[in-house]
Amino acid sequence: RMTNPWKEVERLGQSLWYDNLGRSFISSGKIAGMIDDLGLRGITSNPSIFEKSITGSNEYDADIQKAIHDGLTTSDIYERLTTDDVRNAADVMRPVFDRTKGIDGYVSIEVEPKLANNTDGSIEAARRLWKTVNRPNIMIKIPGTPEGIPAIRQCLSEGININITLLFGLGNYTDVARAYLDALRERKKRGEDISQIASVASFFLSRVDTNVDAKLQAKIGSSNGSASNLQSLFGKAGVANAKLAYERYQEIFNGSEFAELKSVGAMPQRCLWASVSTKNAKYSDVMYIEPLIGPETVSTVPDETITAFADHGKAADTLATGTREAHDMIDQLHAVGIDTEQVANELQVDGVKKFADAFESLATNLDKKRHAMEAVLS
Repeated sequence: RMTNPWKEVERLGQSLWYDNLGRSFISSGKIAGMIDDLGLRGITSNPSIFEKSITGSNEYDADIQKAIHDGLTTSDIYERLTTDDVRNAADVMRPVFDRTKGIDGYVSIEVEPKLANNTDGSIEAARRLWKTVNRPNIMIKIPGTPEGIPAIRQCLSEGININITLLFGLGNYTDVARAYLDALRERKKRGEDISQIASVASFFLSRVDTNVDAKLQAKIGSSNGSASNLQSLFGKAGVANAKLAYERYQEIFNGSEFAELKSVGAMPQRCLWASVSTKNAKYSDVMYIEPLIGPETVSTVPDETITAFADHGKAADTLATGTREAHDMIDQLHAVGIDTEQVANELQVDGVKKFADAFESLATNLDKKRHAMEAVLS
């Protein structure tokens, strides 16, 4: 094949972001190469990604040693290492930021997972990370939890770009979009510029199917005769959910609600598709890419899915099609007793816990490294 399908995705208006970050990607020129070869337009990181990068290599050891020498706590060491990486990555992405006039070229860094249910703590951490990295093309990730949403609104109103993470449900997504609009209105009222504020709403996909499929399986186990009807619903909830979110996005950002802000240069808060690697080997490895390609969206993709789509993916403008079927699909789930909003709440709580666990594991490993190094240094 002559052209890489990722380039076609870019032409169709969807931005490819890389769901991975490590020091060597920057120094080896890997990121720069992806910008050229794939049309890469952004990078996302999270505590699980940093845990792999920092504990899975020794490329951070010299910096960890220096941080110990400077008397930093484990949590401060984590922040220094990750903000350094994000700053360097932001510098590599800066030409994309400039070329797209601030639509893309962002690198995302997450506030500590233990702050997910702490509004004031999240605001404070976001301000600190924003100041420490000190680049216009970064986004601070805050989960869209009930306590996260007021923090998101406050930070956006202060001019901090926010990537709202761990979204699984339509109600939650709507709250997040409104928080963005409220923050922009507040800035506008104060006479501040709103054309430079960027935000994405990150919708997680594969985890929805993992959860819903397990519930369907349990129903098949206990049902009498309706198994084939249930069988047809497997592996469809994640994509259906995303299509409904995009429909809601269009209602909000292409409608009257956003018109006035748009007229003074505000950018829409795009939907970002996250958790797009397929968790079930029976399913296509590009099932969260192909049906969800469309304008004004972002997909953040890990290595194996980038490779799979480059190899055998088909790029077409698919996102706005099949919306009717997506509604039917969700209705059918409700009809068999699966409430997608309840699923969304379960997944958000679980997602916060997963990131907190990854962070704990990283902290434990950093502590071990630290003690080993202190023993050598003393």
